[in-house]
Amino acid sequence: MSKRLLRSGLIVSTMTLVSRVLGLVRDVVIANLMGAGAAADVFFFANKIPNFLRRLFAEGAFSQAFVPVLTEYQALDKDDKHRTQSRELVANVVGTLGGLVTIVTLLGVIGSPVLAALFGTGWFVDWLDGRPDGAKFELASLMLKITFPYLWFITFVALSGAILNTLNKFAVSSFTPVFLNVAIIAAAIWLSPYLAQPEIGLAVGVFIGGLVQLLFQIPFLSQEGMLVKPKWGWHHPGVVKIRKLMIPALFGVSVSQINLLFDTFIASFLMTGSISWLYYSDRLLEFPLGLFGIAIATVILPALSQRHVDKSPTQFAATMDWGVRMVLLLGIPAMVGLILLAKPMLMVLFMRGEFGVEDVQAASLSLVAYACGLVNFMLIKVLAPGYYARQDTKTPVKFGVIAMISNMVFNAIFAYLFSYVGLAIATALSALINAGLLYQGLHRAGVYRLSRATALYIGRLVVAVAAMVAVLMTLMPTLNGWVEMSLSMRSMVLAGLILGGSVVYLCTALLCGVRLGDIRHRG
Repeated sequence: MSKRLLRSGLIVSTMTLVSRVLGLVRDVVIANLMGAGAAADVFFFANKIPNFLRRLFAEGAFSQAFVPVLTEYQALDKDDKHRTQSRELVANVVGTLGGLVTIVTLLGVIGSPVLAALFGTGWFVDWLDGRPDGAKFELASLMLKITFPYLWFITFVALSGAILNTLNKFAVSSFTPVFLNVAIIAAAIWLSPYLAQPEIGLAVGVFIGGLVQLLFQIPFLSQEGMLVKPKWGWHHPGVVKIRKLMIPALFGVSVSQINLLFDTFIASFLMTGSISWLYYSDRLLEFPLGLFGIAIATVILPALSQRHVDKSPTQFAATMDWGVRMVLLLGIPAMVGLILLAKPMLMVLFMRGEFGVEDVQAASLSLVAYACGLVNFMLIKVLAPGYYARQDTKTPVKFGVIAMISNMVFNAIFAYLFSYVGLAIATALSALINAGLLYQGLHRAGVYRLSRATALYIGRLVVAVAAMVAVLMTLMPTLNGWVEMSLSMRSMVLAGLILGGSVVYLCTALLCGVRLGDIRHRG
């Protein structure tokens, strides 16, 4: 189990790394094309709404409900090479979920002006008053018609990815996002420059990216014998069970997504560029979050579900502990690195074309605020599967609602005090509350408790990070020094600092007593 988890985690992290690097390339291209102006604000807005529903219906609540149930059906098929039970479940899920998502997609395309008015109220008010910013509302309505079908494609991508993950085929679903990034980059280079409104070309790239992602996964499903004919199965026992698990999970997953949309709603009333600055800083945050946090969570959910089916509480707790230790090992230095190197990272990646020094200064503030919550974001990804694998989707909902309400209160306070940076501060604080409640719930239920050995392990990591901070603070150039460098020199210095900081962190961790056995699964 230890080798399988480490190998699976390495596969997912490697594939995710490729995707995230291309994602950064995509954002560099977009920043060069549009900067952080009105057009960029509208594109990120139009892309955020279908992504919100994707995480709600597809990758989020659905996967958390579907994977544990499919694991049970696969256990019933142990002696059946045709996987009769699993294939029947998948056929009914595809038909039922597909039918519902088709309806939602059609409604989204037709009702795009309503969605634009609902989530971009500030722009809608400007449009009603005849102010210049009202053009953002009209453009957002048009772009939503192009980007919304992405929801339909990505729902089936998430479904097939979940199936392949339960069969330990992690590489396929982890590599699939690469095609979305490639499609947007291609559209930005070969389509957008020839359009009067370049952002329209990017929206077309989102549509094509969703289609290509779906087509890529179909042969792998067929190879595993899981490409089945869809059936409407609202009353199928497995679908009923997934529905019951999914409904509370929808609320749980929607918490973070509603928070993001609420941020967008408030940002539409703030200065032009606010949505873009938050987007670019969030993209840098998503790099380590996806590379480490989401990758580890992807691996442990099927493993935890299997431990629950096998009724192995000791191995269940050991798998949880492995996830927490891995997240802390990678997340703590990533968090501190983002905080210290926020400005040079933004300069190297985005400061070209329409994205200037002022945008770097503005985006760095929200990046630092977001980065303060990185470890908690990661812990949420690892602790929540401890509930979903046991088919307890209600408890995370309760905690999520508390975090969501807290975020809204924090938004009202900090957005007033610190404008768009306050939105990032509120998000980080709500993540702290959510992660704390998730751990407390697992602790009280006797499912997972932080051991003395893990506490000592955390202490060693903190000492190692302190050594890394001391080295970076000593070697890091001043802001003026960064600005005066050429792009190539700036990139080399940044790469050297990241590499040097990583070496200092790992060497200090080893000197403090951190060993491979500390992150080895002991189930």
